[in-house]
Amino acid sequence: MQLHRPVLLEEVVELLKSRDGGIYVDCTVGLGGHSEKILTVAAPEGSVIGIEIDAESLALAEKNLSRFGKHFIKVRNNYKKLPGILDSLGIDAVDGILVDLGMSSYHVTQSSRGFSFQIDGPLDMRFDTDQEETAEKLVNELPEENLQRILEEYGEEKFGGKIARLIVARRREKRIERTSELSRIVLEACGQRRSKIHPATKTFQALRIAVNRELEGLSDFIRRAIERLKKGGRMAIISYHSLEDRIVKMSFRDLSSSCICPPALPVCGCGRETLVRLITRKPILPSRKELLENPRARSARLRVVERL
Repeated sequence: MQLHRPVLLEEVVELLKSRDGGIYVDCTVGLGGHSEKILTVAAPEGSVIGIEIDAESLALAEKNLSRFGKHFIKVRNNYKKLPGILDSLGIDAVDGILVDLGMSSYHVTQSSRGFSFQIDGPLDMRFDTDQEETAEKLVNELPEENLQRILEEYGEEKFGGKIARLIVARRREKRIERTSELSRIVLEACGQRRSKIHPATKTFQALRIAVNRELEGLSDFIRRAIERLKKGGRMAIISYHSLEDRIVKMSFRDLSSSCICPPALPVCGCGRETLVRLITRKPILPSRKELLENPRARSARLRVVERL
């Protein structure tokens, strides 16, 4: 099976300083694209711990990476539980951590998963199919003001109020159950705007983030994960929209700073430790060549830090 085309692949492997014998964590392994390259560079003794909450994706990753044998360690779990995962494996510290916060092409093309407004399917949007909350449940049961908040906060949708009102009006007539139904409602609410992106893009993004609670605990995870890096080990995070990138940027900046005491204090009282140094002061963006080959990479932003 062809692997999902990983974003910023060469840049990730180079900046993680992948090497023979290193232990790396791919926190969102997906179908294994990044892990495959890391394992190839880190051969013959290097290992990747591949974490994935989606059982279908993890099974495909295991198949795609089967030639690496014991050097690929699969873990079905939420990547935000990384410290506990490492403890369960008896691993104190690792050489590199990668987090790709994007949604894979596999999810987009599976109509049964309900991630895409371009393919009709049930309004699901769960990465973890064992959880109860779905996009269909949110769309049909949340109060209008809560829907508006989700659309405006997670989707940065300026028509959030109009969309939320129309969703509530339509669900009074009939429960909204399909991606095509929701897409038509969004189009009706805000019209066919002249834009590079489909009018439903932000609504679907917002609901996906809300269903999977993607931003909750991200900043706390970053700190706890960095504490499990070896000295000189690196963490690379790829984000795809401004909300994620802002959290990553501020978390990295905060952890690379030392004293946070007010300037008026004559002596430092916080005792703050600088944990990392910034490797990328500005995010690395996909090259023009990569964008031509993979347009879905257009919003990717890569930031990297190194453990001190």
